[in-house]
Amino acid sequence: MRAAIQRSKTSLTVLSAELGINPKTVAKWRKRPAVEDQKAGPREPRSTVLSETDAAMVVAFRPHTLLPLGGSLYALQATIPYLTRSALHRCLQRHGISCLPDIEGDKPKRQRFRRYPIGFFHLDIAEVQTAEGKQHLFIAID
Repeated sequence: MRAAIQRSKTSLTVLSAELGINPKTVAKWRKRPAVEDQKAGPREPRSTVLSETDAAMVVAFRPHTLLPLGGSLYALQATIPYLTRSALHRCLQRHGISCLPDIEGDKPKRQRFRRYPIGFFHLDIAEVQTAEGKQHLFIAID
């Protein structure tokens, strides 16, 4: 439809009546060089909460400490008291440092369960803290 609007030589009012759309929409698509949607949002994304100095502090802090999001928030709130978790996360995403790099030896090696003959099962017990107190979680794998 957009390509047809751009190729058409008929007037805006006639074309808008034929297609059942606003003449301003027809004029907008006639002016555009391509039929794809343009990028929405600000041309240069920036924080509405953090100043440029605050953002620079966050960007310098994260790679230096390698703290997770919650730890970074806790450490930075002493300096930037109005910093929220979402504002911190958006700032880190904007600068491409929201994910921490994988560190060798960071995660334990995954192992498969040992094979048992039919009739045996694997049982795990976990203790879970809730508002009601301690709860025990039993997991059985046949």
